[in-house]
Amino acid sequence: MAPALSGTLGASSVAALRPCAGRRAPSAASWVAPRGSGAVRCPRGVRLEAERSRGRLFRVRCDAAVAEKPAGEEAAEEKFEYQAEVSRLMDLIVHSLYSHKEVFLRELVSNASDALDKLRFLGVTDSSLLADGGELEIRIKPDPDAGTITITDTGVGMTKDELKDCLGTIAQSGTSKFLKALKENKDLGADNGLIGQFGVGFYSAFLVAEKVVVSTKSPKSDKQYVWEAVADSSSYVIKEETDPEKMLTRGTQITLFLRPDDKYEFADPSRIQGLVKNYSQFVSFPIYTWQEKSRTVEVEEDEEPKEGEEATEGEKQKKKKTITEKYWDWELANETKPIWMRNPKEIEKTEYNEFYKKTFNEFLDPLAHAHFTTEGEVEFRSVLYVPGMAPLSNEEIMNPKTKNIRLYVKRVFISDDFDGELFPRYLSFVKGVVDSNDLPLNVSREILQESRIVRIMRKRLVRKTFDMIEEIAEKEDKEDYKKFWESFGKFIKLGCIEDTGNHKRLAPLLRFHSSKNEGDTISLDQYVENMPESQKAIYYIATDSLQSAKTAPFLEKLVQKDIEVLYLIEPIDEVAIQNLQTYKEKKFVDISKEDLELGDEEEENKETKQEFTLLCDWVKQQLGDKVAKVQISKRLSSSPCVLVSGKFGWSANMERLMKAQTLGDTSSLEFMRGRRIFEINPDHPIIKDLNAACKNEPESTEAKRAVELLYEAALISSGYTPESPAELGGKIYEMMAIALGGRWGRSDTEEAEATTGEDSAEADSSEGTVTEVIEPSEVRPESDPWRD
Repeated sequence: MAPALSGTLGASSVAALRPCAGRRAPSAASWVAPRGSGAVRCPRGVRLEAERSRGRLFRVRCDAAVAEKPAGEEAAEEKFEYQAEVSRLMDLIVHSLYSHKEVFLRELVSNASDALDKLRFLGVTDSSLLADGGELEIRIKPDPDAGTITITDTGVGMTKDELKDCLGTIAQSGTSKFLKALKENKDLGADNGLIGQFGVGFYSAFLVAEKVVVSTKSPKSDKQYVWEAVADSSSYVIKEETDPEKMLTRGTQITLFLRPDDKYEFADPSRIQGLVKNYSQFVSFPIYTWQEKSRTVEVEEDEEPKEGEEATEGEKQKKKKTITEKYWDWELANETKPIWMRNPKEIEKTEYNEFYKKTFNEFLDPLAHAHFTTEGEVEFRSVLYVPGMAPLSNEEIMNPKTKNIRLYVKRVFISDDFDGELFPRYLSFVKGVVDSNDLPLNVSREILQESRIVRIMRKRLVRKTFDMIEEIAEKEDKEDYKKFWESFGKFIKLGCIEDTGNHKRLAPLLRFHSSKNEGDTISLDQYVENMPESQKAIYYIATDSLQSAKTAPFLEKLVQKDIEVLYLIEPIDEVAIQNLQTYKEKKFVDISKEDLELGDEEEENKETKQEFTLLCDWVKQQLGDKVAKVQISKRLSSSPCVLVSGKFGWSANMERLMKAQTLGDTSSLEFMRGRRIFEINPDHPIIKDLNAACKNEPESTEAKRAVELLYEAALISSGYTPESPAELGGKIYEMMAIALGGRWGRSDTEEAEATTGEDSAEADSSEGTVTEVIEPSEVRPESDPWRD
């Protein structure tokens, strides 16, 4: 039999038990109570009860602290239960269980709401319980001068025995016990409106209070009792209330004597009202707070008579003036009927918009909202919104902890600090409230535990969000979705990367510019509808701007064939498309990579290929390891050449992005760069000239320089970054000097100055360096590639 030690801890703790002196390894039977306690030793299996004076209760049950052994067999070892001190347990509750001190008010108001709910439920069968008790309400009165907070409810109250059971036993919930009794009595049924079921909520009062006094009057009892306890103590006091001024008709009054450090914050009436509005705004009973108000009143004052005029008595003129006076009064701090608990058919759109603006401090109307109730294995109510604009702060973009989702349990606010439990990161812009009756919360109700219920809730919330966005997209007025895409398009693209399970719902929401729709964006559905039957893929190009995409040489042949190309101009676009891979059985194809298939390819001219084979080999020899190979291009029509990426390497756009990463790994850059393929256009004059130079003068210096410059130019036009921009500039200046020199003629003075400059440059140069000066020629041979 497993050892067990359990009991109700009152003034004395289990630690008050001490082992008999002289025992090195005491057994369970050797524990005795302190002298004067009236207790006896507790042999195995025997129940020990002891009562101490001053009304404090101590009860311990010893159940076979040592497993029973057969007769004649000695016990080899003994096991004992750990002992917990009440003061230590209280210390853990106060200092470790809750993250924020302010939740004490939420817990106490929730307990008060439960007391009112219990009374209302019991009053159905016994109307006498509701007699002479006033309205069912909660009143909170802070006193800055005295440093106290008084919370009063007109609920069910407690008897002396209930005070001992509920407040004298830590972590015992009166609400849980009440619900259990209701479930056992099937005729009555259970009341699902009760909130507090953990049993430690009351002790959160010691987060801010150094002393707590509870005065309570139950309609079942003629007497009123006072429970009083001090923080960091393991004892409490219960006494009968005798002061007639403090008598209650019914219910409970809790007075918190605040600690010096918390007095100035939590005794402030405006602070209390703010906490009620944040945590308990939708509790089903009215909550009144004691607030300072001001009003204007008219008062009469005597008007002095003017000089030379004498006013007789009774004829003095009375003059009225308006003054502002301050006074204290009760103010309703909550709305007892939250919008999500009402029937959606009875709520106007303006009401939804007002609730959204008020709850989330917004000034624009939302683009869409969804109000729904989920039933079945998981039950909850929710109202979700798509904001009218993106967050102004960049820190809020892609941040899962945006405090946009407010979680309620039975209309009591629990938390808005989640890290992706209810919504994925790419939907973090969605705002709304979620109210559930049976969420798996921890004992402090501040942390949402990961469980099957949470996963089901998340799945249904995401599904409703997609329905809401699709509703915006399907509107006849496309302006709303245009606003949505401008604000939250990046979020949807992020979803394509992070949420592979929802690709079918994310892909139709995407919008891109294209070669046929530069001014506006199109969807993938529109692209597929416009495709010719022969086209088997969705073509795209990724660049850094719309202008770069429109002028890219990769587009030339596709535009000629009237094939639409998507422009991916944002950094996240290319990664999102690569994660989608296909859409409606159409593959995504990057037109800047090798092996481009256009679907209706014409048979290659074998003679052309043979004619330029020698040129390809010669250019590859000149460029060396800079390119993997040189080949005839199938995508060019007006440009002389282009540099395409390998099939499995990074594109030029991706290489540029990876270089720009602050924490990028430069070691992987060379590996992922892949091979580059130099494609030439056989119909371009420059390529024809180089083909002639390859055959006639393969060792020509000018021809080799032209190949180098052609490669550098292809690097830039294809989206790559040249390794040495300064060197490229020098080559361009040199070729310009050859092309332009002497074309328009120069004066003799300019030529003399140019010659003098050249001579002085030669003189200043070192002896080992020979500067070669290329003079422009007036007579150009027929094979000159730069000839007009």
